[in-house]
Amino acid sequence: MLCCLLSLFVGAKNIPFTDIINILSGDNAHPDSTIILDARLPRTLAGLLAGAALGVSGALIQALTRNPLADPGILGINAGASFAVVIGIAFFGATLPEQYLWFAFGGALLSSLGVWLIAFQTRKPSPVRLTLAGVALGAVLAGMASGLSLLDPLVYDHVRFWEAGTLDIRSMHIIKVIAAPVLAGLALALLLARSLNVLDMGNDIAQALGTRTTTIQILGLIAITLLCGSATAAVGPIAFIGLMVPHIARRLVGPDQKKILPWVLLLTPCLLLVSDMVGRVIVPGELRVSIVTAFIGSPVLIALVRRHGGKSG
Repeated sequence: MLCCLLSLFVGAKNIPFTDIINILSGDNAHPDSTIILDARLPRTLAGLLAGAALGVSGALIQALTRNPLADPGILGINAGASFAVVIGIAFFGATLPEQYLWFAFGGALLSSLGVWLIAFQTRKPSPVRLTLAGVALGAVLAGMASGLSLLDPLVYDHVRFWEAGTLDIRSMHIIKVIAAPVLAGLALALLLARSLNVLDMGNDIAQALGTRTTTIQILGLIAITLLCGSATAAVGPIAFIGLMVPHIARRLVGPDQKKILPWVLLLTPCLLLVSDMVGRVIVPGELRVSIVTAFIGSPVLIALVRRHGGKSG
């Protein structure tokens, strides 16, 4: 709640909290109501939904792959969703968020499958192998997306702002479009928490205990696709946010996914909103939230590679 109020407060013009409460209570005649209702409220809600989606999808990926270095950005899933959106804009005339959404879903699904197929060619792939597969595939897809957008000025104009990764959304319609798939993905992830604990013991033990490992992995992939596709379609690719918070939650509550996922659900939106607020005030104008999260997340990734790089998945 505090992060939400601060997000509504921080900006080029600081609006008193009492005025914010009055505007949210229905005082549309207030001179600052347009700033709150048309700019900062959609931005705050986008941070809540995208943060929850990226954080929980990161925790899911780490649990399913048993890889502490995994997250939607590092594994190329965000890049796959982004490339698919560029394809939609360039060849199918997609210009609206509800049109982006389906392309983002398809791109997220195909890129995640591609990374897993590349990395799991050996029986026991290391965390570094999975990470390198994701980084390589993500780089290829990002390069192809950039090439397509540069070939057509109209496509580039549609893509350049979205692809930077920002919460600067000026329409509640976008929030309504992504709310349902995000909530569905979150609900599915929470329902899988107990099964993820069993999977953590290894596939052989999980199967011996009666867990349908393939079904759990497929359902997890569906949840990841819903969450990553929705978040990327709405706010663009934002990396590292799904890498950091699951580790923070694991430090706080231990390895139990039934505790980790709710904590991630609470902490990630807060971190994303705080990063967005830092971007608003740290430089004149505005620094994209994806840049702020990259500054925070890059040292975290380096530390995790040093700690886990030599371990098998």
